[in-house]
Amino acid sequence: MRTSAAGSKPATSPTRQRGFTLLELLVVVAIVALASAGVGFAFRDSADSQLEREAQRLAALFDAARAQSRANGVPVRWRALESGFRFEGALPGTLPEHWLSRDTIVAAQASVLLGPEPVIGAQWLELRSVANPQLALRVATDGVRPFAVQNVQP
Repeated sequence: MRTSAAGSKPATSPTRQRGFTLLELLVVVAIVALASAGVGFAFRDSADSQLEREAQRLAALFDAARAQSRANGVPVRWRALESGFRFEGALPGTLPEHWLSRDTIVAAQASVLLGPEPVIGAQWLELRSVANPQLALRVATDGVRPFAVQNVQP
């Protein structure tokens, strides 16, 4: 028969405590805090990244319209509108006519001629964000190379 010292509980005590230690709870809270911070940064979309995305998209659309113009032999002109933009001379329904963000505006050069000649003149336009007016990006070409996005220095 087992015996125990005075004041101690037997090894097979039915009243064993259950639960989490303070250290375990702190570890779980820290993991949840890091995960929520990561999700917050993943979903954050600033005006800077929106404008960058719009400029990259527009450069790609210009190159697509330029290729379409050369293939069809029809001049294509891009024009900025209050509600978006239009590719005049392009096949209907082949190119979009709206911005991804309502904050995007064209600050300078509201028209770009995209072909059908293989070499076009140097052209550019400047995009700005309503949410961040001091930020500006330029979509430009020298007439030979594809359109590229450039930062505009204030």
